[in-house]
Amino acid sequence: MSDSFFHPVSGFELPRFAGVPTFMRLPLVTPDHPRFSEVDVGLVGVPWDSGTTNRPGPRHGPRQLRDASTMIRAQHQATGLRPFEAANCADLGDVGPNPADIQDSMARITDVYDNLHGAGIRPLTAGGDHLTSLPVLRALARDAPLGMVHFDSHTDLFHSYFNGQMYTHGTPFRRAVEEGLLDPKRVIQIGIRGTMYDSEDLDFAKAEGIRIVEIEEYFQRGHADVMQEARDIVGTSATYVSYDIDFVDPAFAPGTGTPEVGGPNSYEALQVCRGLAGLNIVGADLVEVSPPFDQSGNTAYLGASIMFELLCAMLSQTPD
Repeated sequence: MSDSFFHPVSGFELPRFAGVPTFMRLPLVTPDHPRFSEVDVGLVGVPWDSGTTNRPGPRHGPRQLRDASTMIRAQHQATGLRPFEAANCADLGDVGPNPADIQDSMARITDVYDNLHGAGIRPLTAGGDHLTSLPVLRALARDAPLGMVHFDSHTDLFHSYFNGQMYTHGTPFRRAVEEGLLDPKRVIQIGIRGTMYDSEDLDFAKAEGIRIVEIEEYFQRGHADVMQEARDIVGTSATYVSYDIDFVDPAFAPGTGTPEVGGPNSYEALQVCRGLAGLNIVGADLVEVSPPFDQSGNTAYLGASIMFELLCAMLSQTPD
């Protein structure tokens, strides 16, 4: 029998517009909480966008995602999975970044995730810009490199920006490969599109064995076929999932820093997550929700819905 302490507050008990918002209305369990060691999956906010190179705002993402996630209910509509009964889930609060120092912020993030990893807690992260993934991976891949399924319109494999700046939201996975955090032959990037500076990132991917599925191929083959290839690439070994909200077409998710037209719709945004079910997912993130660019809040609601899908994938059995 699942532990009711780790269940969300029901909308039948407290209206969804009432109370202090936590991720999916779960209990807030900080590291000093007496039940911290019982958490299986922890939802963490990283309100930080110091890696942003154009339109800032994702530092405000976790707060809006928490508010939007109060609409999430207890059961997955398509699969019937009740994730909050399958595992002890909790909101673990935010990492406190240093908005004036990228290196210090990354060290702070890694310290928090080292603690979670040591406690056996699998993290589901709400960013934050995409540089967030690098310090998380530094904690989760300490023992061995991970595979990765990456949904995005950009590869984030660039060497540097602005005369040698190595740490931006366009470089995290280049650094992760260089640092041995990712096994490039177990990495697939899905949805890549948009105008380009040059082909440096694609050349690096080809040289390292990273599989890139550009948007034209994605639509030609369909999400089910692409996700089967993703499953084949990462296999049964430990895998990270990184989901940039700009994977989705800006008609459905305008609230992001670097939107690219011609992407998947919101239905497909959920379907690709369902194709992850049963993989050995050791952590996942949803990044680049930027509230200033979507006053409707719809981008954050889609982001919260994607987080629920990712949570279900982390707790699902392999589909038939």
